[in-house]
Amino acid sequence: MKLALILPLALAAFIGVARAEEADDFREATTSEAETFNARLYAGAPGKTAYACFVRRYDADHLARHPKQKVASMKLLVSAETFEADEQLHNSFRLGFRYRHRSGDFDSSGSCHHTVLTKQGSEVRLGCGVDCEGGGVGIALSKDDKSAIVRLDSIRVWLHNKPDDEAERSLVAGSDDGIFRLDRVDNSECAALVTDRKELAALRHK
Repeated sequence: MKLALILPLALAAFIGVARAEEADDFREATTSEAETFNARLYAGAPGKTAYACFVRRYDADHLARHPKQKVASMKLLVSAETFEADEQLHNSFRLGFRYRHRSGDFDSSGSCHHTVLTKQGSEVRLGCGVDCEGGGVGIALSKDDKSAIVRLDSIRVWLHNKPDDEAERSLVAGSDDGIFRLDRVDNSECAALVTDRKELAALRHK
């Protein structure tokens, strides 16, 4: 598919993720704005590769105050790689979580095609999607860059990293599962989301 077709589709999918703020319009970030956001996300200029890990484990008190929340814990690994073919930085994400009332480790992953700003410029978000219309997430940062704000409408997930029909399900945002605030932690805490040995070694050295 041509890039001219991919970008509008990716932006449309991302806007659909922003369920919590449907009234807002978005504009695509300039190159300078995107580079600034990437430097904030990866705590410095990304270089050829970079990683950022964010985690949240909800305690009993939080879950008691949000009885409809389905997610008990969540991990987000955002990674960047500069490809030799186009010398452009490409972002991707991996999401891992556990349900509150269901056993097993669920995960999802995809590419991040767009960095966009709300119309008022109040927030920058990275728009990420799962292949084959699998939904996606919007990733923003807190003002101090210590937390990631993850927004979703629905996203296709797999049980124990097994992408087959039997293990495939979707995490659908309800009243308490549309926005998650995850805290920045050492990249090693997201090691369980990585299956490639070379990438795992690179992650642990970042």
